[in-house]
Amino acid sequence: MTQNTGHDMDRRTFLVRTGLLLSAGLLTGALPSLSQAAAAPPTFTGWQAVRKQFLLSRRFIHMTGFLLASHPAPVREAIERHRRGLDENPAHYWMDNEERFEADVLQAAAEYLGVNPTDIALTDSTTMGLGLLYGGLALRAGQEVLTTTHDHYSTQISLQLRAERTGASVRTIPLYRDLKTVTKEEIVETLVQSLRPTTRYVAVTWVHSSTGLKLPVREMAEALQRVNTSREEADRVLLCVDGVHGLGVENVTMEDLGCDFFVAGTHKWLFGPRGTGLVWGRPTAWPAANATIPTFNMDAYRIWMQEPQKKEVSQAAIMTPGGFHSFEHRWALSEAFRFHLAIGKARIAERIHALNRQLKEGLVTIKGVTLHTPLAEDLSAGIVCFEIAGWTPAKAVQALREKQIIASETPYATKYIRLAPSLLTSPEEVEKTLAEVGRLAR
Repeated sequence: MTQNTGHDMDRRTFLVRTGLLLSAGLLTGALPSLSQAAAAPPTFTGWQAVRKQFLLSRRFIHMTGFLLASHPAPVREAIERHRRGLDENPAHYWMDNEERFEADVLQAAAEYLGVNPTDIALTDSTTMGLGLLYGGLALRAGQEVLTTTHDHYSTQISLQLRAERTGASVRTIPLYRDLKTVTKEEIVETLVQSLRPTTRYVAVTWVHSSTGLKLPVREMAEALQRVNTSREEADRVLLCVDGVHGLGVENVTMEDLGCDFFVAGTHKWLFGPRGTGLVWGRPTAWPAANATIPTFNMDAYRIWMQEPQKKEVSQAAIMTPGGFHSFEHRWALSEAFRFHLAIGKARIAERIHALNRQLKEGLVTIKGVTLHTPLAEDLSAGIVCFEIAGWTPAKAVQALREKQIIASETPYATKYIRLAPSLLTSPEEVEKTLAEVGRLAR
């Protein structure tokens, strides 16, 4: 037998540490103290104080925060703190801190979502999360995934690629006849009536970036639970949700939603570091997911090296892609969750809904404007879509930009103008935006 040299052992230890399984002590107990430089999230003292935590240009009215977030001060400071440590001594900073920093992120996410941290996989974006989940779903030939015409490219392509590899099929349906008259009851009834005995998964988006419609996910989940009472475990319908435009907006937990899988980027409404995201799975649902990228989990690594491992590896840990990541961003994600919790989830939901209500109610009074997002707050969240007679969405967005209002155009076959008031928007800015839209509509 060849004797290991000190260099070989150091390298082996270094490789094993890339997949540290977050121990029960770290995930369920008290964390070791983090850097003394880490400050507590600011206490909520008003919306102007919240706005001051961001470096967003004051020249513009920002109505596209749902695309890619600006980082608040606690997140910026955490990124810089981790970056400095990695720049000064990358190997030691990473080896000494990776386990506890990642555990801290999972604990903060779990507190925000109301779940167990061992049921969360960390990713880099919504699209990566959808690709990981849908790319590894357990499917038999003849089974199907039911999705909708309202879903994003990332969902539809991820499902298409999985179907091609498994012999399963993907069926796409509309959930309602007319957005002007849509109701929660119609959506749920359409879903249930569209199910087949071969339907294994339902893949939907919580808040549609195409129209601003918010699905009644809880009611959909309850309807599927009733359907599943007559199905065998291997055939029950699992509800998978792209939740990126509800996360950071709505005051709910995963138990409130009732879905089986929840995928979201955390660099949008949550104000997390750019290039971060997560997948949460219900413990009873995780066995239906298979990893497509090797994890660097420590106990999984030990199995590969034929060493005894301490415990079974959770499926969420297996689903977390291995490799080296943008650690300064991933480890700063905990600050984004704490920033939101310090403000208060209920207060955030109330503020965003109030600003969007103000915008929608103003738009419907402007002659020449057609509002497409439902006025009802149980069917909408933070995205508002509309048209202006005589203007293409692209030209209207450009015209608003010339007035220092940042809007966007929906990236779908049917295009609308899109505005999204957020925590960084004031009621006065909403009124200025309405005034400029009114000028365009004349």
